[in-house]
Amino acid sequence: MADISKHLEALKNICSGTVTTILVNKGLRKTWMRGPAPVHGNKVERKVGRAFTLRFVPGREDLATTASWGKPISTRAAIEQMESGVIAVADAMGLPEAGIFGDILCMRMAKRGVSALITDGAVRDKVGVLATGLPVWAQGFAAPPSVAALTFVGWQEPIGCGGVAIFPDDIIVADDDGAVVIPAAMVEEVAEKGVEQERLEAWVVREVEKGTPLPGLYPMNEATKARYEAEKKK
Repeated sequence: MADISKHLEALKNICSGTVTTILVNKGLRKTWMRGPAPVHGNKVERKVGRAFTLRFVPGREDLATTASWGKPISTRAAIEQMESGVIAVADAMGLPEAGIFGDILCMRMAKRGVSALITDGAVRDKVGVLATGLPVWAQGFAAPPSVAALTFVGWQEPIGCGGVAIFPDDIIVADDDGAVVIPAAMVEEVAEKGVEQERLEAWVVREVEKGTPLPGLYPMNEATKARYEAEKKK
């Protein structure tokens, strides 16, 4: 697997909005996951990492039991396969009525160095989950356990989360605006373009603060581009 650590580091300074704009320009329009939002309330630190995927299907009474938690195919077994730095992305079918993870599982993920948990479903044990320090993006909290509505069926396979296709080792960027996916093959290009886009937009913000009108500034006309390039070299 290619070493993309420098690109992941660069993405920590690139907001999810910038990422989606770059991907739209590449023809990818479904990259922002509908549903997952930071549950901690306060401003969250941007998280970037490889996706470790988890998949749930509709609950079936003979399989979705508390006894299933001790089987080889279980959320517990999946967590033990997570490497430090990954972002766990769980396809919970957008169902908000069952908490797929609680405080104990989130604590174990935190101990293993998992960067964050993202799901289009819900989590449970609010006070305990928040106390673990594991950053979580979800629809919210729900008291019932996962088996009340879902059956866990596997990990590290393609999933859909919030209407977006996620493949293992795709790159996830999650911040205050939600979570987006970058196809693994595009991470270098997105990181490089993102650095420049953030620099450019910071310059535009300064111009707006000075009172510069938007026409010709955002987007830039040729004269503004020339002025920006000249100032960038200083």
